[in-house]
Amino acid sequence: MSKDPVGKTKDVRAAVEAELGFDPLVDSTDITVRNIMGDVTLTGTVPSYPQYLEAATAARRVAGVTGVHNHLEVALPERDYRDDVKLATAANNALAQNITVPESVEATADDGNIILTGTVSYGTERAAAEAAVAGVAGVRNVSNDIGIVYAADPVDVDLHVQEALDRAALVPDDSDVNADTKDGIITLTGHVRSWAEHDAVLSAAWMALGVIDVRDGLQVTG
Repeated sequence: MSKDPVGKTKDVRAAVEAELGFDPLVDSTDITVRNIMGDVTLTGTVPSYPQYLEAATAARRVAGVTGVHNHLEVALPERDYRDDVKLATAANNALAQNITVPESVEATADDGNIILTGTVSYGTERAAAEAAVAGVAGVRNVSNDIGIVYAADPVDVDLHVQEALDRAALVPDDSDVNADTKDGIITLTGHVRSWAEHDAVLSAAWMALGVIDVRDGLQVTG
């Protein structure tokens, strides 16, 4: 007979709530946590986009969490509101000040939502652009529509990805993670023990030369 999951469900939810309350970067006052067997959903509001991101990060740190669905909304305080023209200007200034982001990347704004467009050569540049605008006051959400353009031999991409995974300190030698490459798109499958290991695998894949997208099929066992 299987054990009653209610106790575990309650413990995970309570632990996530405690972690959100403990994290100084998150105002958890208006966050509701729901949990079904380790699959956690966050709903409610936070006052900034960085808090939106950090809330999901905090939930992933909790033991027993196997999935996080971030349905939080950003309810900006009046002092942080910017019209779209000013917001787009601030976002483009942030991009220009980040030496990792190529000049080909541009930001536009629509009702507090930043849309990033343009092309880059590496996934790390794409991620840097998103990180650069995430902390701009007035941002409610970020849509990353930046394309990755890089001519590489598919065999070289496979090799680069495997070597990156082999070097990753958080990925054990006996890991069953598999990276399947097709047209520069990496599909990751297999099992990881924690969200830290999960993020290490994704980061390693994104850093490989020739990768234009990474599809996450990993399962976190908790």
